[in-house]
Order: sequence, then C-alpha cells, then structure tokens
Amino acid sequence: MKNFAIIGIAGFIAPKHLKAVKETGNNLVAAMDRHDAVGIMDNYFPDAAFFTEIERFDRFLEKQRRDQNGSPIDFLSVCTPNYLHDSHCRLALRLGANAICEKPLVVSPWNLDQLRELEQEYQRKVYSVLQLRLHPELIRLKEEADQSDSSGKKKEIYLTYITRRGKWYHQSWKGDIERSGGVSMNIGIHFFDFLVWIYGSPVRSFLHLNQPSRMAGVLELEKARIRWFLSVDESDLPAQAREKGAHAFRSITVDGEEIDLSKGFTDLHTEVYRDILNGGGFGIEESQPAIELVYQIRTSTPVSYGDVVHPFVQGKPLPNS
Repeated sequence: MKNFAIIGIAGFIAPKHLKAVKETGNNLVAAMDRHDAVGIMDNYFPDAAFFTEIERFDRFLEKQRRDQNGSPIDFLSVCTPNYLHDSHCRLALRLGANAICEKPLVVSPWNLDQLRELEQEYQRKVYSVLQLRLHPELIRLKEEADQSDSSGKKKEIYLTYITRRGKWYHQSWKGDIERSGGVSMNIGIHFFDFLVWIYGSPVRSFLHLNQPSRMAGVLELEKARIRWFLSVDESDLPAQAREKGAHAFRSITVDGEEIDLSKGFTDLHTEVYRDILNGGGFGIEESQPAIELVYQIRTSTPVSYGDVVHPFVQGKPLPNS
C-alpha cells in the first residue's frame, strides 16, 4: 500500500484521483485546498488530514516524512490550476515523493527544465495524467499509424470540440491566458497530445482563429493533417447538438471515419494510476512535445486561410454531417 496526498482536492478533477487512489488499494494521508467544500472525501478517505493553507499542508507532510512513526507520502497528486502545476510538482519532489500531475505539467515549456533537474536531485519522478493514451480506440490508431509508411499519404483529420462555459469562465483562472494557457491549452492539450503521440512530430502549424472563447487552425504532423476547432462558446454548437439539448459537441474523424471515445473513458484515471504503480507512466519527456506545440500555437499570429481550413471557421458544416 502506497501513501498519497492530493492538492486541489476541491477541484473538478479531484474525485477521479480520489477514486483512483481507492481503487488501486492505496491510502490518502492528507489533502489540501483553499476551499473547504470537500465532503466528497467522506466517500473515500474520511480519516485523511485536510488543510486549507499550503504552509500547514507542507509542514504536516514534512513531519510525516521525518517522524519515525509517521506516514511519509509516496505520491502527491496535483489537481490545482494550470499555472501552479510545476510549483506543486516541485513541492512533491522536495517532500521526497513522486508527483502525479494533471495536464499540462507546465504552461510555459522552459519550466520543464527545472523539473528535470529536481527529478535528478531528489531521485523522484514527475508523471503526467495523459489518460487518453490508454484509451483502447486510440491505442488501435497508434498501432495502425506505427505500421504505416511515414512517406505515404497523410491522414486527413477533423478535430472539433465545443464545450459550453458560462460567464464565470472568463472571470476565473481558466479565462486568463497567463494562468491557463488559453483555450488551446485548457481544453485542447488532451487532443494535441494524443495526435502527436499517434501521428508524429509537428511539421508546420497555421493559426486561423485566436479569440478568448475559440481557436482554430491547421496542424500538419509527420503522418496527418489536422483541421481543428476548439471553443467554449455555446453559440458555436452545431444544430444537431442544440436540437438534442446538448451543451457539448466532440467530433474526431480520420479519413472520414468517426472515432468514438465515449466508451472506455470513465476509468482511465484509475488506469493511469495502475500503470504508474506497475512501473509505467508518462513523464516529462512524453509531455513535452504537446506542451511545446500548444505554446507555439497560442503565441502565433493568425494568418489568412484558403481551402485548407476547419469548416466552422467559415460557418460551414463538417463534411458528411
């Protein structure tokens, strides 16, 4: 049994981490969040210590590490806002623990260098939650791509993800590009990571739309060309989604074939934990390509577009929709 702590326990994603710790047969020693609406802990680890101040959380875990009869943590799970991820990963390493961090590990790619140095100094590891890499459908696509000839015809991919966010979004850290990395990082990092993982390194990228609520462009990888559109604006939802009363729309097509990620999705965080505990996991090297790509995208200047553009940019429907 391994000992865990979680920072950001009141956040949206934290319940998946609580469930993963429980389902892998491990123990939660302590949790921390500035907010105290954390009753969900009663469903998993009611005896875990809880703190609303990081200084007391740090002091408690340091005492556990030094106390002969204490329970030093093996892992610190990081579920905090994007801009705090690398700071809290550094905290984990200084406590002699490994970090399991939500995406992205960092907002700015150069901050990965310090994490690498601290990994070496403390002989611990920083893992990123890249759960889509464990999805059976994407593993199938990866195997197909690995068997294909990189000099052959590139796959034509349309990536569309629209998820409604209310007015609160732009008043929170998520709406602040310096703290979240913007739309391309906040809701796009999952997609860009698995696309680079499957279809190879970026060859060129063109940004067509860059607004606080939506971004779009074309990304060419070694084995694929992707027209992508990301949005948190409800007005971008296509008619078929609105007719169903849906608040989100996700579509990924590869050469016209729709890729269904709705199945086999619910327990992927637990699979990430299980993979790490079994000696696997995705570290800094695996996370870096997508982080660098998204940074390059969000700091690019939009360019004019021709025929190769996501149809939503021009107010047109998706092919075959």
